[in-house]
Amino acid sequence: MKIIVVSDSHGFNSRLDEVLNKESDADCFIHCGDIECSEDAYPMYHTVQGNNDLFCDYPQKIILPAMGHRILVMHGNQFPYRQRLERMAAFAKQEDCDIFCYGHSHIAAIEQLDQVLLLNPGSLWRSRDGREPSYAVLYLQDQDIRAEIKFID
Repeated sequence: MKIIVVSDSHGFNSRLDEVLNKESDADCFIHCGDIECSEDAYPMYHTVQGNNDLFCDYPQKIILPAMGHRILVMHGNQFPYRQRLERMAAFAKQEDCDIFCYGHSHIAAIEQLDQVLLLNPGSLWRSRDGREPSYAVLYLQDQDIRAEIKFID
């Protein structure tokens, strides 16, 4: 199963369209918040509320079952920076999830902590680590989980 994970597009919809076109063979699309457009604009994305989605009615979290895994999706602003990854992993385990997709920081990262994959796809708009805008591809097959970050020129 191929899952595309994006975050922090901040109304820059041409990047969302670019990802949809480039990854049209994906089985699922996830947006980790700060989409800043109406709920009906991108129904193919499973989208959560970001701290800048002030006029949208997205849920705070989504749990998606996929290939024997449970994927927790939240924006990430709910977790303070101090011990953030540890708190996210603990919360994912509390929700019986082994994958946690989040955004907010505009910095792409893939971490494994306490048997939870923590995946931040970075930002489709204004990366904060000097790299190009990015998204993630998550591959699931049985117990195998593989993730990679892709950068947009």
